Amino acid sequence: MSDKDTQPLTGKDLARKPRGFPDKREGLIHAQARLVETVTGIYRQWGFEALDTGAFEYADALGKFLPDDDRPNAGVFSLQDDDEQWMALRYDLTAPLARFVAEAGQSLGKPFRRYAAGPVWRNEKPGPGRFREFWQCDADTIGAPGFHADAEMIAMGAEALRAVGMETGEFVIRVNTRRLLNGVLDGVGASSANTRLAILRALDKMDRLGSAGVADLLGKGRMDESGDFTKGAGLGAEEVKIVLAFAEAGAKTRAETLANLSKATGSTEEGKAGLAELEAVALALDALGAPEGDVVIDPSVVRGLEYYTGPVYEAELLREVTGEDGKTYRIGSIGGGGRYDDLVARFTGEIVPATGFSIGISRLASALQIMGETTKLDGPVVVLNLDKENPSTALSLATELRRAGIRAEAYMGGSGMRPQMKYADRRGAPAVVMVGEDEEAKGTVTIKDLEMGALKAQAIKSNEEYREARPGQIEVPRAEMVAAIRQIIEAQA
Repeated sequence: MSDKDTQPLTGKDLARKPRGFPDKREGLIHAQARLVETVTGIYRQWGFEALDTGAFEYADALGKFLPDDDRPNAGVFSLQDDDEQWMALRYDLTAPLARFVAEAGQSLGKPFRRYAAGPVWRNEKPGPGRFREFWQCDADTIGAPGFHADAEMIAMGAEALRAVGMETGEFVIRVNTRRLLNGVLDGVGASSANTRLAILRALDKMDRLGSAGVADLLGKGRMDESGDFTKGAGLGAEEVKIVLAFAEAGAKTRAETLANLSKATGSTEEGKAGLAELEAVALALDALGAPEGDVVIDPSVVRGLEYYTGPVYEAELLREVTGEDGKTYRIGSIGGGGRYDDLVARFTGEIVPATGFSIGISRLASALQIMGETTKLDGPVVVLNLDKENPSTALSLATELRRAGIRAEAYMGGSGMRPQMKYADRRGAPAVVMVGEDEEAKGTVTIKDLEMGALKAQAIKSNEEYREARPGQIEVPRAEMVAAIRQIIEAQA
């Protein structure tokens, strides 16, 4: 370690932010807030009630990232309470729900249907699109054993994505079940944990590698373009065919997919049970009116199957976007969920049926921003301060606009008129209001429609012509100021 590394930071070096904790400005904050409002509005419409369990839980109650004695911050951000118990920031919204249900016991009527929205924290290595702090919006049903409850989660998730602006073909919710996959694994004799894990990892690469690449990974292994070799699952040729037939059973309709899966899953008890689960889900999806294009049965979905006990679903954005580098790519997963009947049992020792769906609000907001789907936020009307000695006129005009329900501010800086206009442009102001000596004497105000002014200015060729035309600028009696500003804002909207 160099002397520089041990020196205390000073000045600009102090202005640094921990990685994975994004700063958000107004546009993204409002986009996220609208998403939360829209998604929770759908959840409420379907009969779910709000619950906030708070940011901290005792670390041993979280379960999935349960810290060990030597690494109390493994996976979570934790600290010791005043009684030396480890507390941790929640890493999702489901583990705190399980604790709440267990603590409430019999006093909580079931099924209990709740939704929650808020930030979660994960002590993991951050990267592109991976944050340590991000928002989720969940809905869960506790105490409903039927697979129609899973179908409800899926159909409601699809409706929520449509409500935030997703069109047909721009997203899909893929559905699978752990038991169906277990049936296939049993059918090909994959008895060891390592072999089963190797098969799952191979299937998870179907989108990227295609059938041929996955077949190699299911068999002896695969060498990539760089020359690196990945050891395969070691299945024989016939077993590889069975697993691929299962993974490629997807068809245009849920009914066709189920028919293909019936042939591919063999006759194992787990396979039959898994197929029955998906048939029940598909039947309920039809009753709920979930379009075929919104929800598909996809046996290649394998993520989360170690956690979930039944049906599992993953929501994915399909629309391709062009990045700043000119490359085209997909946003990918923005949510998902499944059945988790074992979670509450950690506390009570009794199996409690549960299913849920989660939308990654931060990821979805970022995706919509990249795709240009976030609504442009109008800034406040800016009242210029042309009298530095006495800003009373500017202050009173801004107050009048706010009392009329219009977002407005009086310029608080010490600059002249030109910088004030530039400030209004930076703020995204729809208009500026100016009152100089002439307007003061006549009892008028001058209003400049910044959007109209910019459009008209494009056709003006000289500064002289610009000063003569004063594009987008009007003078009205002060009593008509509010009405004139409203008209400008409505026209821009």
